[in-house]
Amino acid sequence: MLLALVSLRVARCNSLSLTSWSPFVITSVVVSYQVKPEAMAEHVRLIEAVFDQLRAERPANIEYKVVRLADGVSFVHLSSAETPDGSNPLPELAAFREFGRDSGDRVATQPAPTPADIIGSYYPAGGLTSGSAES
Repeated sequence: MLLALVSLRVARCNSLSLTSWSPFVITSVVVSYQVKPEAMAEHVRLIEAVFDQLRAERPANIEYKVVRLADGVSFVHLSSAETPDGSNPLPELAAFREFGRDSGDRVATQPAPTPADIIGSYYPAGGLTSGSAES
């Protein structure tokens, strides 16, 4: 379920300016949903596995962040990718496919993907954390 939603080509933002032009398209999506409390540990484990694979492979064209909200069951995924055709390579990752498998059994609410345009972003060179998803 989540895999199909993130696979959607959602928001398009061309990297075009008067001084430079890039043939790449940036697509961004925000997906929010709630997880069943009894499925929380497995859900977080699967999210951590996605980040483990991203850290190991270090794809340069994906930005991905997952946050758990203060209620403890709501999640928000922020994903952006820069590719020639506007596709998102995140769903191609083995760990992400595993995360998407049986996601319908873990979620309490239907994931709601929302197209998004990036206004700006900042990432310190070393990142804010070096670990996986935190409780």
